[in-house]
Amino acid sequence: MDATPISNDALTLERKKFHKTLFGIVTPIMVQNLLIAAVSAADVVMLGFVGQTAIAAASLANYIQFVSFLFYTGLSSGVIMLAAQYWGKSDTHSIETIFGIGAKLSAAVGMIFALLSGFAPEFLMRIFTNDSELILEGAKYLRIVAISHLCLSVSSIYQATLKSIERVKTVTVITTTALLLNIFGNAVFIFGLFGAPKLGIRGVALATTIARIIEVVLCVIAAAHIKTPRFNMACLFRKNKILFKDFIKYSLPAIGNETVWGAGWATYAVIMGHLSADLVAANSIVNALRNLATIACFGMAYGGAILIGKEIGAAEYDVAKRNASRLVRITILSGLAGAVILAICRPLLFRMADLRPAAREMLTPLLYINCLSVLGASINTVLIAGIFRAGGDAKFGFILDTIMMWAISIPAGLVAAFVLKLPPIAVYFVLYIDEWLKMAVPVAHYKSGKWLKNITRDFSQEKPA
Repeated sequence: MDATPISNDALTLERKKFHKTLFGIVTPIMVQNLLIAAVSAADVVMLGFVGQTAIAAASLANYIQFVSFLFYTGLSSGVIMLAAQYWGKSDTHSIETIFGIGAKLSAAVGMIFALLSGFAPEFLMRIFTNDSELILEGAKYLRIVAISHLCLSVSSIYQATLKSIERVKTVTVITTTALLLNIFGNAVFIFGLFGAPKLGIRGVALATTIARIIEVVLCVIAAAHIKTPRFNMACLFRKNKILFKDFIKYSLPAIGNETVWGAGWATYAVIMGHLSADLVAANSIVNALRNLATIACFGMAYGGAILIGKEIGAAEYDVAKRNASRLVRITILSGLAGAVILAICRPLLFRMADLRPAAREMLTPLLYINCLSVLGASINTVLIAGIFRAGGDAKFGFILDTIMMWAISIPAGLVAAFVLKLPPIAVYFVLYIDEWLKMAVPVAHYKSGKWLKNITRDFSQEKPA
């Protein structure tokens, strides 16, 4: 694939066009991610008035939501990988079919997590901790949020499809409304505003569930107003063996990658949960700030991948390669800025919740470890979850994360915690250094160019059934 000669003026115009389009997509995504992070931070701050146990229990219970969300994210990645490239080909019929395939599979996953959360919450909590008080509080949370799994399974696939066709503003309006209602509901049900009962951790769960239900309603309303592509119930019953096989082929590695990575992070939580409740509480607060600090770099990675996927689908391969390089540079700069912002926000840590002295002492070292981790994560995320997936290459990340997390990081963490019995902060550092250990491999894969593939089919002769 030889690069076509292009003038400096043309390159300048191409770069300006990419940056303009990128920020047009990324800005709404960043607003959405900001609100998601704000909800997490608001939960921590408001639950701080209830007590440290509530903070730690909600943090551990949310790992169940986190793991389920990874399945939806994997399926959504399959949707975006295929739909963005078909959008580049202007094949809206195939995009509608891809949405139907993803929605059915996602709903099946949502049902499983809903049943587990509703009927076996104590079992799920025991995976993460042996503290009976945390298990009891976390189970209260999980029972109430059970129905939200079904809601999220539907809305996540629909929103992923909208992002792949560059309707990110619609997604932002939907999620902004739902998340603001979530924050408002948290305040109402935690503090008992407007005559509502003070429900503590159950109030957070109730607010989350109500917000998820409203989010689905807004998705249905939006679908009714979008004429092309047309997303309706008929998409769920549409059959296309070729697209189904392609969806499974490209989404399964993405699901595997998200699951392996998410299960790894959940295992980190298990290790921390069995080491110290103070470590869990301190980490939940640091994570709330970390999520805020990484909004820009992760938004760049995921938003840019949509543009690159579209260019590959339109067979503009040289443009896709040049824009991938631009995306890497701007994402790394965003990650560096995020790490600096995270360090600057250190004084906020001590004002977000009333922690025990042991937990407060952990805040500063955890913060600086996360600053290092954020910069490494920005580089790996833009390559593995952004550029490689834009080219239909999700298998690489799946294999890499499986080896790095489950053959290296987690065994090292277990040895550090339970064999060497190192201090909790040292164990935390061992676990969170993984982003830097694996970085050389995706960088080499990126430079090889093997990630760039057009994965669309030609359905111009006959429309899929």
